[in-house]
Amino acid sequence: MDLRQLQAFVAVIDFGSFTSAARALHTVQSNISTHVARLETELGAVLIDRATGKPTQEGEAVLARARRIERELEALEADVGSLYGTPRGTVKIGIIGTTARWCTPALVDLIAQRTPDISLIISDGTTTSIIGRLLSDAIDIGVSALPVNDPEIRTTPLFDEEDIVIAPASHPLAMMDVVTMADLADHQLLMAAPGTPFRQETDAAFGAVGLRPRPQVEIDGIRLLASLAFQGFGVAIVPATAAPGWVGGDWKRIRVDGLARRSVGIALKRRGQPSAAVQAALEVVRDAINARGAGEPGVSLVGIDEISG
Repeated sequence: MDLRQLQAFVAVIDFGSFTSAARALHTVQSNISTHVARLETELGAVLIDRATGKPTQEGEAVLARARRIERELEALEADVGSLYGTPRGTVKIGIIGTTARWCTPALVDLIAQRTPDISLIISDGTTTSIIGRLLSDAIDIGVSALPVNDPEIRTTPLFDEEDIVIAPASHPLAMMDVVTMADLADHQLLMAAPGTPFRQETDAAFGAVGLRPRPQVEIDGIRLLASLAFQGFGVAIVPATAAPGWVGGDWKRIRVDGLARRSVGIALKRRGQPSAAVQAALEVVRDAINARGAGEPGVSLVGIDEISG
């Protein structure tokens, strides 16, 4: 077994086919097929379903280990390279969309100023997708809604955020500046998907006053939720930063009495030692949030002095 076999296997899974994997690794398909076949022979198991390009049960087990090996090799190179100057290497960060919108510009600027040898790959997504990508070693750092109820993930709060309602101007709730949970219970709502941290908080707020929400539709994606409300499809409960003032449309922001603030923070895998580049990026993430968060309506910084890898 060698690294080329593992790299070929992971590439087939990531890019969906042997042909696409060969293109991504700048080689020919026959090389990819040979590496994967040899790996399967050595392990005595079929790792990829040739009909679908998906990993088999045995393949899933190998994939988790292979990704971990890749990340450790990248960390090794980054740590050694950092001994000769500023931290260097590639750091992959997943950020929930509502936070990515306002913190990414500061994050990119600070990385360029402090650690120009670090290359960032930034993706936005839901908390669900970000935690999944952390667990599969597809990203190094997550910025997600809290809490994260997974024993493999450790978190550090960054800021709290006020939750609000977005209502189309034609909706009866738009006549009010502040609404209660009882007011909201009288109407169908665009809501976050069940099981997500934001939905859990919302359900708890309704439950605290003996009420249940009436979902019109449930969506795992706060930005999409807000977008539907902006376009007049219904009333949405969202974090304050999901409704920036520059968004056009005939809609209104409404404060909610009795709705808790949501928490957002850093998420990291418990296992493994972050590379020097990842540790440097963690500090930059914190400082970017602090630099821009104070000016975001509804955001209260937690004031963490240190985020340790």
